[in-house]
Amino acid sequence: MSATPLTLQPRLAIDPSVDHAIQAIVSGASIDATCTTDLAVGPWDFDTRPGYGPGSSMGDVIPTGAPRQGELPQAYRDASDDELDARIRAAKATLGDRVVVLGHFYQREEVVRHADYVGDSFQLANAAKDRPEAEAIVFCGVHFMAETADLLSRPEQAVILPNLAAGCSMADMADIDQVEECWEQLADVLGDLDTPDAEGLVPVIPVTYMNSSAAIKGFVGRHGGIVCTSSNARTVLEWAFARGRRVLFFPDQHLGRNTAKAMGVPLEQMPMWNPRKPLGGSSDAQIVDSRVVLWHGFCSVHRRFTVEQIDRARVEHPGVRVIVHPECPMDVVDAADEAGSTDLIRKAIAAATEPTTFAIGTEINLVQRLAAQYPQHEIFCLDPVVCPCSTMYRIHPGYLAWVLESLVEGEVVNRISVPTEVAAPATVALERMLAAKPSGAVK
Repeated sequence: MSATPLTLQPRLAIDPSVDHAIQAIVSGASIDATCTTDLAVGPWDFDTRPGYGPGSSMGDVIPTGAPRQGELPQAYRDASDDELDARIRAAKATLGDRVVVLGHFYQREEVVRHADYVGDSFQLANAAKDRPEAEAIVFCGVHFMAETADLLSRPEQAVILPNLAAGCSMADMADIDQVEECWEQLADVLGDLDTPDAEGLVPVIPVTYMNSSAAIKGFVGRHGGIVCTSSNARTVLEWAFARGRRVLFFPDQHLGRNTAKAMGVPLEQMPMWNPRKPLGGSSDAQIVDSRVVLWHGFCSVHRRFTVEQIDRARVEHPGVRVIVHPECPMDVVDAADEAGSTDLIRKAIAAATEPTTFAIGTEINLVQRLAAQYPQHEIFCLDPVVCPCSTMYRIHPGYLAWVLESLVEGEVVNRISVPTEVAAPATVALERMLAAKPSGAVK
């Protein structure tokens, strides 16, 4: 599945801009709520500070040494929205086919409107492969996505992340040292993890979600494992169970639990691995009896959604259709009508032929954009508090204008490069993922 070219729609009655909504809240023009008024200022105010910045992940602990963004030139910080929009368009026109801009569904409207392709991480990984003629790929997303684009693109192509501080708190919840230690502890209990039994199955197959670092993807590739996305997680687990007795799934516990539960794996055979506890907090017997060992990680965006929000939506909007992302907690997925990837959510709304009320459990930028694109439906976010992904929101039009105008001047800034020793096994794991065709939505 590849990303589709983004067709810009004329401004509709519903404003697709989350930034406009936040500015209205902060100014008192709106009675809606936001999780922090800091979202109203430019992200450059937070670039030199440790942390993920304001938004859903602001309470998460960022690892020491996480990338930070250098100072953005003052001209970009002072420019108006209209000026930045014009400068971005002019730079893109000058660069032409030399550059391709990829935009994730969760990016702010002011950035997404300039994307040549828009999609989820899986679709944009394919889009990066589909533009071999471009000299530069500007990835408006987060760090692990830019790494993936670098792994799948040609070596001479430059992959650029407009703001180096746009990381991912979920991806950071499983670092390579912790995963290596986990692997060693599993071997102490299960024996040689590379030796198949009489039925040809190894003790453990590692599976990492796309939302992980290149180092983690490299680990998976070295140990016979595979990468998954929210759209092909079931297919990937089927692939893994055909090769191993159990799966080590990281970093998102919820996607792993929801997918495995839908496949009939009992909850008691899905112990949690807490990297701060010996054997992850489980006993030898629990590990031996396990089918899926779940890493203690989560998405702070999707953890905000609750069953109470769904119950309220059903009371206030009889007949509402509730669709949530499988990164949501299990009780939320169970209470929803459907669960699936960001692309599944988008397609479900696009396919609705009659006016429908949709309550959506995923990142607010996508929900607000869908509400504007499909005004025949009533579309709203389950979480009434406006709280975008902290790190996706670090990509501001000012940074996009800066990296594009730098390219016009012949300078490549913020290039993301994965070391060769990591890239080779990580690419193996990604190619296995790209070959795994989705078998249906999680639910």
